Amino acid sequence: MPLLIAILIPALWPLSAQAQDLTTAADLPAESFVAAAVRQVGAAVVRIDTERTVVRNVPDMFYEDPLFRGFFGPDTFQRIPQEERLRGQGSGFIVNDIGNVLTNAHVVNGADRVTVTLKDGRSFEGTVEGVDEVTDLAMVKIDAGQEPLPFATLGDSDRVAVGDWAIAVGNPLGLDNTVTLGIVSTLKRSSATVGIPDKRLDFIQTDAAINPGNSGGPLLNAKGEVIGINTAIRADAMGIGFAIPVNKAKEIQAQLARGERISHPYLGVQIATLTPDMAKRNNQDPNATVQLPETTGVLVIRVLPNTPAAEAGLRRGDVILEIEGESIASADQLQKQVDHVRVGQQLQIKLQRGDATQQLSIETADLTTAES
Repeated sequence: MPLLIAILIPALWPLSAQAQDLTTAADLPAESFVAAAVRQVGAAVVRIDTERTVVRNVPDMFYEDPLFRGFFGPDTFQRIPQEERLRGQGSGFIVNDIGNVLTNAHVVNGADRVTVTLKDGRSFEGTVEGVDEVTDLAMVKIDAGQEPLPFATLGDSDRVAVGDWAIAVGNPLGLDNTVTLGIVSTLKRSSATVGIPDKRLDFIQTDAAINPGNSGGPLLNAKGEVIGINTAIRADAMGIGFAIPVNKAKEIQAQLARGERISHPYLGVQIATLTPDMAKRNNQDPNATVQLPETTGVLVIRVLPNTPAAEAGLRRGDVILEIEGESIASADQLQKQVDHVRVGQQLQIKLQRGDATQQLSIETADLTTAES
């Protein structure tokens, strides 16, 4: 009997495995959600090639010869201006059937020539309609005549949750039509935290691979809707990428398409979050240059000259406690509060200076005008 069982058992295994394979294959969907999302949007994702001219001063050939330099002197030979053509590449996506292409500002800013190539091989000269460096967004226009153009569906980035699927589409490292998959790692990652304080953004952070060349391409949700604009801003970012929430683009895309300058209110201070514990540690340090009030608020580290903050009388070491009657507990909260007011609006600020509290009125100015 044991011999008979041993002979029968091996014959049962192939049958069981075959039945299992058939069942699994029958349950599998014909197309994954990633493939469906990419199929829906992929044709609207474009490659953007740019050219720009830079002028460099190249020394005369004799300048490099130590014999001639020693004999005639170092300032004898003039440097000759020489033009050089620099080429760049990025991604973008068509947002409507009239040929508006959304991308990153750093992809096209300063370009003399922009070429937009679709997935189907069609290529068009692009016109940069509007650029906003503060949000790193730009709009390019292509004219396809009577030819139909595919365009992407914009989603709602306010409804994105940590853990949602994230699909990045673009042309990283010159490799066209590349798709990477990950999840949303976190939301509202401030540009200051990421290391680019000159921007005014709260990024979607994802572990979907985003590399140079992906910049300007779409970040999709599982339904194939655009939830962000990919931007490769950190060369040292290993395993994480960042995308500009698509709702930020929705706010300004019409202005960009019209070529209008985007206004951004600012105060003109460098700030940091302050807690009672941080202030206490500072005050106990015998080398501390200033004694801080042991309270919760936003510490003014520096007041920039010729700014609204300087004109209003803010000083280094002040702690901002409230804006417009709302308590301020972090630097990010203060920045968001300023971002959502108008240029030229008067803000009532409550602060603590030493042991006393004060009220100041600050009129916001336009950051774009100040930078230019």
